Amino acid sequence: MSTTPHVLIGIPVFNEARYVAAVLGEVRRYTSDILVVDDGSTDATPHLLADHDVEVIRHPHNRGYGHSMQDMLRRADRDGYEWLITMDCDLQHEPAAIPDFVQVVQQGNVDVVSGSRYLQLLCGADRPPADRRSINAAMTRLINERLGLSLTDAFCGFKAYRTAACAPLELDVDGYDFPMQFWVQAARHGLRIQEIPVRLIYNDPDRSFGGPLDDPENRRAVYEATFHRALLRAGSCDVLVRG
Repeated sequence: MSTTPHVLIGIPVFNEARYVAAVLGEVRRYTSDILVVDDGSTDATPHLLADHDVEVIRHPHNRGYGHSMQDMLRRADRDGYEWLITMDCDLQHEPAAIPDFVQVVQQGNVDVVSGSRYLQLLCGADRPPADRRSINAAMTRLINERLGLSLTDAFCGFKAYRTAACAPLELDVDGYDFPMQFWVQAARHGLRIQEIPVRLIYNDPDRSFGGPLDDPENRRAVYEATFHRALLRAGSCDVLVRG
């Protein structure tokens, strides 16, 4: 018989005053174990977080999405959680899908449950910005070809991580290119990966990555460079590299 795992919900936020109260209200319907990493917000987000009974890690200045991910993985491991489920705070990830992730992790045979917006287009799916879809597709194809994986969505932040399996990973990429390093490390350490469908939602197609990453060509170049550095760092380890 499967048992309910000890799960922490991790939510990175940066200037999410528009959404944070609604998202936390919905997440609390499923659990009270919530960690928010406030990545140097300069709007009303810190004041709004103070009204909610959640644990908060606050960066004094913006450190990047990947840095927030590292903070959440370390905190979940330190506090004895078996799993960390991460989700964004802009209403693009539906808290109602949390039980879908828990159902998969209860089976006990995976280390990463990765949400995919393209595995199965669920009812009501939005159309992503063309550059984001094309870059996601190209990077997902690169990851699959070089690592022997079969992902359909390399960049969805709605994921469940088995904390014990992820603890040995060497993760130090601070930006939005974090997934490019993560997948190399996951393959190197033989993590078992399963995708599940999540709804494709784009509430703000013009949402900024911030700085140079807003340029699609530069964003793709950064992702590719991070991926190749991660491969070189993995060296002769058991990453499945082809070509």
